[in-house]
Amino acid sequence: MDQDQKKLKESQFPCEVLEKVLSFIDSHKDRSSASLVCKDWYDAERWTRSNLFIGNCYSVSPEIVARRFPKIKSVRLKGKPRFSDFNLLPQDWGANVHAWVVMFAKVYPTLEELRLKRMTVSDESLDLLARSFPGFKALSLSSCDGFTDEGLKAIATHCRNLTELDITDSVTEDIGGGWLSCFPESFVSLEILNFASLQCEVSFDALERLVSRCRALRVLQVNESINLEQLQWLLVKVPHLTRLGTGSFMQELTVRQYEDLQTAFSNCKNLQALSGLWDATSVYLPFVYGACASLTFLNLSEANLRSGELAKLLPHCTSLRRLWVIDTVGDKGLEAVGSSCPLLEELRVFPLDPYDLDNRQGVTEAGFLAVSRGCPNLKYVLYFCRKMTNDAVATIVQNCPDFTHFRLCIMNPGEPDHLTNEPMDEAFGAVTKTCTKLRRLSVSGLLTDKAFDYIGKFAKNLETLSVAFAGSSDRGMQCVLEGCPKLRKLEIRDCLFGNAALLSGLDKYETMRSLWMSACNLTIKGCRLLAKEMPRLNVEVIQDEWSDETHANKVYVYRSVAGPRRDAPPFVLTL
Repeated sequence: MDQDQKKLKESQFPCEVLEKVLSFIDSHKDRSSASLVCKDWYDAERWTRSNLFIGNCYSVSPEIVARRFPKIKSVRLKGKPRFSDFNLLPQDWGANVHAWVVMFAKVYPTLEELRLKRMTVSDESLDLLARSFPGFKALSLSSCDGFTDEGLKAIATHCRNLTELDITDSVTEDIGGGWLSCFPESFVSLEILNFASLQCEVSFDALERLVSRCRALRVLQVNESINLEQLQWLLVKVPHLTRLGTGSFMQELTVRQYEDLQTAFSNCKNLQALSGLWDATSVYLPFVYGACASLTFLNLSEANLRSGELAKLLPHCTSLRRLWVIDTVGDKGLEAVGSSCPLLEELRVFPLDPYDLDNRQGVTEAGFLAVSRGCPNLKYVLYFCRKMTNDAVATIVQNCPDFTHFRLCIMNPGEPDHLTNEPMDEAFGAVTKTCTKLRRLSVSGLLTDKAFDYIGKFAKNLETLSVAFAGSSDRGMQCVLEGCPKLRKLEIRDCLFGNAALLSGLDKYETMRSLWMSACNLTIKGCRLLAKEMPRLNVEVIQDEWSDETHANKVYVYRSVAGPRRDAPPFVLTL
């Protein structure tokens, strides 16, 4: 043993001390880095890890996870690639959670939390989950599919210590409201209940009894089946809510009912987040004014508001940090955002109808400019618009240089700067040069390779890039892969990039989580070459039909320590 090794050995912590120190580290990235220091740190991290995050359910197998981490209590698991949200992935592609639940039932009897995103979740899986973990507390299903009323009934019946049931944006069929009646009368532990995305009628009597019993309830998000009168009764039961998702605002009210509902909202002094407001109009929107003073998050993505209605609401929201709206508010509505929300950090503007490209209403660069002038703390934007200019984007990022997420969607594919008719290259050049903290970028509009040259040169902290209908040659993708050292996810659709672009990432893909390419100029031959050069990658070609055996329609590339997946359907060719 040389002198340096001896000093290192003498400086090592006792195992008990090291495990105690590591137990205070919450970041999964930091813990993963710590495990690479040496064998002692690897072992200490292994035995102290209780929370597990897996960004791709096929990057590792349940068996490998079970061998590596013996004391897991909380799991976050993601399945399908994000572009599946745009119906670019067949529904039966995979990402079924059942094998994971089976393994968890064998090795993690003290599992308390399971949070799933874009996974297929069967009733069988939910029943096994409900019966296998006596101390289970939290279930979150985000953008999941496959389950029905029966699975939710199993959770409600058997999870006696449940504190959280959160169902967000999930695609479900055959869901009824009977599951709410399955919570035992002795059940009182619920703190978070969200079923806003379920398309079903629910038993209001069962919901009211459940809410009345659960005195610690702080988050309640209901669906459209709950009317205003029922909402008022719920607010009377739980005025201490911190997050509320309302039901439908379409109901005729008497003067007494109107006053009672207004009083109920005014008594919600601790409300920090408000969403829902389906079909809210200027007649009933004033109900919520009394609850807005402490709001930090206002989600109006289900409320078809006009500019005047938004302008009257926002002055009551003096603490707002996050705002989601539909583009029906127009540029005038966004001017109200700029004048009323100086603390705003996140803005999302969704299209009322993303497929109606002939509709000239919506928002433009004028609304975005108005927000940037009044909201200098803006860090996150998702902006669907009809038109944009290079100068506007340059001014916006000068006003708000701390963007970490900049997602601009010009809805007409290949749309140039509408004033100069030039490509939008300089817009994204300004974003990448000015916003040095940028981690996520979505580009759109008419773009040449010059835009990607800017991204490669200046976006040194970029982790996720989404591209559609852009680029003029393979060089664009090559610039990104050669120049963005922290890139983890690259999502590309409907671009000219071909085999040369794909193969330019050989030095990058093993440090990335995934690459998605669809409707590009890729061939099966090029994908086979990638698979041959990078055997530790899973290269999947997804074909809706195999009439063309040369062109690769959709390609999903990801690193995995588990090898090719065993549940690939016939339309997925794993190379």
